[in-house]
Amino acid sequence: MSDEERVDYVNDHLTLTGRREGLVFGTDALLLAAYVRRGEKSRALELGGGTGIVSLLLATREKVGQIECVEIQPAYAALARRNVLDNGQESRVTVTEADIRAYDTYGAGDFDLVVTNPPYMKTDIPACRSEEKQIARHEVHGGISDFLAAAKKKLRWGGRFFCVYLPERMTDLLTAMRENGIEPKRMTLVCASPGLPPSMLLVEGKRGGKPGLKVTRPLFIGGDLSERAESADMTYILTKGRFPRDYE
Repeated sequence: MSDEERVDYVNDHLTLTGRREGLVFGTDALLLAAYVRRGEKSRALELGGGTGIVSLLLATREKVGQIECVEIQPAYAALARRNVLDNGQESRVTVTEADIRAYDTYGAGDFDLVVTNPPYMKTDIPACRSEEKQIARHEVHGGISDFLAAAKKKLRWGGRFFCVYLPERMTDLLTAMRENGIEPKRMTLVCASPGLPPSMLLVEGKRGGKPGLKVTRPLFIGGDLSERAESADMTYILTKGRFPRDYE
């Protein structure tokens, strides 16, 4: 391991090598993987996989049978491949270095499930000091409409789409989903603690689904601000790798 890298220990006994000057995995990745419904034999696709944390969590939890992780940045695609090997998941996880806008390794409708934690900032937002972070956080190589177009192309009819995004861009996400034939079916707002506005948005959609969106109760990551402890729901999610039943 080089001085530019760091190793983190993640849920499910995973070790994850990342880059010190780049993005490291966060709560958004853990929640996204937990939000995905179990489908042991499903064939899944992750768009914009970074170091591979979401794909690895889905594989180790046996939520998917096979998953293809697509990442545009060469350094991160290489790290994702290393992380797959280091965690013994090469039989379940494959990593491809590609632009999601031109990804054509497989044919149309080949996947049962598409999951993504896409860049969520427009390019007119002040730039990051690191080019790696700029590409991961900003829509340098495609916006949410591009990610939904890729999902539509690869997702089979009736297949599921899962995404974590910013609440203030909810309209952009839901509009792009419907324009690409992926109907929003379940949504959860995530707040740091009670009394604070939501900081994340989790959405599940269905390709070709009928209109009808279930908005669950909010998820509070922490309890009361004075306690500085994780909520019971968050403890359940981190322990079980899935959301409590009433969120489904």
